[in-house]
Amino acid sequence: MGPPTTPARVHSPAVGAAPRAEGRLVVEVGRRGKLVTGEPYFTPGVPIVLDTRGARDLGPGDLAVVRTGRGRARVERVLGPANRIEAVLEGLLEERGAREPHEPHTPPDPAAEGRTDLRALTTFTIDPDTAKDFDDALSFRREPDGIRAWVHIADVSYFVPAGSPLDHGAAARAFSTYVPGLVAPMLPHELADDLCSLRPYQDRLTVTVEIPPRGEPTFYRSVINSRARLTYAEAQRRDAPPEIVEQLALADELATELRRGRFARGALQITTPEVVFSFEGGRVSDAWLEGEPHAHMLVEELMILANEHVAAFLASRNHDALYRVHEPPDPQAVELLLAKLADLAVSTPPTPETLSPSAAAELAGEISRRVTEYATQSGRGREAFPALVLRALKQARYDPRNLGHSGLASRAYCHFTSPIRRYPDLVVHRALLRELGQGDDPPPDELAGLAEHTSAREREAAEIEYLADDICLAWLLEDVLHRRGWDEPFDGEITGMIGSGLFVRFGGVYEGFLPARKLAGEFFELNAVGTALEGRRSGRRYRLGDGIAVRVESIVRSEGKVELAPGGDPLISRKLRAH
Repeated sequence: MGPPTTPARVHSPAVGAAPRAEGRLVVEVGRRGKLVTGEPYFTPGVPIVLDTRGARDLGPGDLAVVRTGRGRARVERVLGPANRIEAVLEGLLEERGAREPHEPHTPPDPAAEGRTDLRALTTFTIDPDTAKDFDDALSFRREPDGIRAWVHIADVSYFVPAGSPLDHGAAARAFSTYVPGLVAPMLPHELADDLCSLRPYQDRLTVTVEIPPRGEPTFYRSVINSRARLTYAEAQRRDAPPEIVEQLALADELATELRRGRFARGALQITTPEVVFSFEGGRVSDAWLEGEPHAHMLVEELMILANEHVAAFLASRNHDALYRVHEPPDPQAVELLLAKLADLAVSTPPTPETLSPSAAAELAGEISRRVTEYATQSGRGREAFPALVLRALKQARYDPRNLGHSGLASRAYCHFTSPIRRYPDLVVHRALLRELGQGDDPPPDELAGLAEHTSAREREAAEIEYLADDICLAWLLEDVLHRRGWDEPFDGEITGMIGSGLFVRFGGVYEGFLPARKLAGEFFELNAVGTALEGRRSGRRYRLGDGIAVRVESIVRSEGKVELAPGGDPLISRKLRAH
C-alpha cells in the first residue's frame, strides 16, 4: 500500500456528509396496516410507501435500496436485516452512490511479449490482512555501491483502454471506497482482485521503476512472479521464507535511510493511528487504534520514492499528467498555529521576521516534529495537537501542473503506485508509457477538469469512509454500554472544539460531542485563538489536549453520532436515542 491519499481526519463544523445518489434512498422496512413503508435510515425523514413488486424476500426490519420519484418508491435491492452491521455498511455505499455497476468490458489476455522479464527476481508484496487488490510489489539486491530496488506496479492501463466505457466509468468513480469489511471498487472484481492484482505464484503484468544505488531510475513495462504475499504483521515478525527475510532486511535498511533523508529535508513528521474493527455475528465485536507498523514504513518509503521519480521524469519533459500537489501553507495560518501552540504551552521554534510561503512550509515541518515529540513524551494532546498542525495546512489535491508537495518536501510528486484503486494513478501510467514510447493511449481531453473532479471524489470517498467508521463505533459503544452501564464515566481527551461545544476522544477509540450548554454553571465561549472554551465569570477553561471525564448521554447509531455530558455532573437526561 502506498502513502495515504487523504490527510488525517480533523474535526471541522464545515465538513458535511457525502452527497446521496440521485433518487436513491436506503430505508428500514415497516408496515402501516396493509401498506409496506420505508423509514429513511441514514438521515431523518418521513416514512414513504413502497412498491414491493418483485421484492419477495422483503420483510419488516429489513434494509432496502429504493428509487424515489412519482408514486410509490420502487424497491431495487434488499440488503438484509437492519440489525446486522454488514447490511448497514452496504446500505451506506448504496445511498452515497459508491456502489455503481461496472460497464461492459472484455479484458485482453495477458501477454508478456515485448516486456522486460523479471520473473527470476525475488519479488514479494506487503499489504493489510484484509487486502484483496495488490497494486505493488518489491524486489531488492545488494550491489557494491548500495542497494538496487525495483518497485513493480500493476499495469492496469493494459487492461483498461483509454476512452473505453470501462475507462469512462473508472474516471467517474475515480477511487475505490473502503468501509470496514467491504469495498466498492473502482474497477470490476475480475480486474481489481484477479487479473491486475499481483497475486503470488502467478505471472503478472507490471510497470517497473528500477532504482539503482546511484544514478537515474529507469522505467519500463515488465512481467513478474511474486514469491510471497505478506501481511504487515508477517513482515513485522519476519515470518517468511529465508529469501524473503533477506529481502526484508534490505528493504528495512533502504527505507530507514529514505525516511531519515525525507525528514531531514523538512517533511512533516506526523502519523495518525487508524481505527481497526473486528466483527462477529453481524455485530461489531471490537475496535482498536493501530499505529503505523514498521513494515508499513518499508512499503511507504519505497512508494513515495517511486512516485517522486515518475513525477520528476514527467515534469522534466513538461508532460501532461495529473500531479499530486500540496502547496505551502499560508504564512498567516502558520503564525496562528504558533499562537495556538504557545497558548497551550507547547514549545515552538523561533519565527523569522518575514515569513514567506516556503519558509512557512519549512517551519511547519519543524513544528510537526516538535509537536510529535512533545505529545509522545508528555502524554498530553496526543490526539489534539497533531490535528491542530494538520488544520493549519492546505489540503493535498490533484493538478495538471507540478506545484510540488509541501508535506513530503518533494519538488515533484504524483500518484503512480495504486492504479487499481485510484484513477489519477492510471492517468500517470499512461503519460509515462506514452513518454517512453511503450504506450499510445491519448491524454484526457480536459486535465484541469479531471484534476478537479478526482480531488472532489477523493473527499467524497473519505467522508463515506469516516462515516462508516463512526457508525461502527456507535454500534460497538452501545453494546459496551449495555454491559458496562450508561452512568459509568469514561476518561477522555479534548480533541477539538467549536463555539457550541467540545469534541472528545474517550475510551481509547470512541469520539463524541459535548455541547457547551451541558457545562454547568455559566456561559462558555471560545477564546481568541480557538484553543479553549472559557467561562465568562469564573475564567474556567476547557483546553485542547486536556483530559476530561465524560458520560454517554445518547447515541444515534445510523448517523454515527454520540452526544456526551460531563462525567462528574449529574445527567439532566438519560434518554437513549438509538436507531
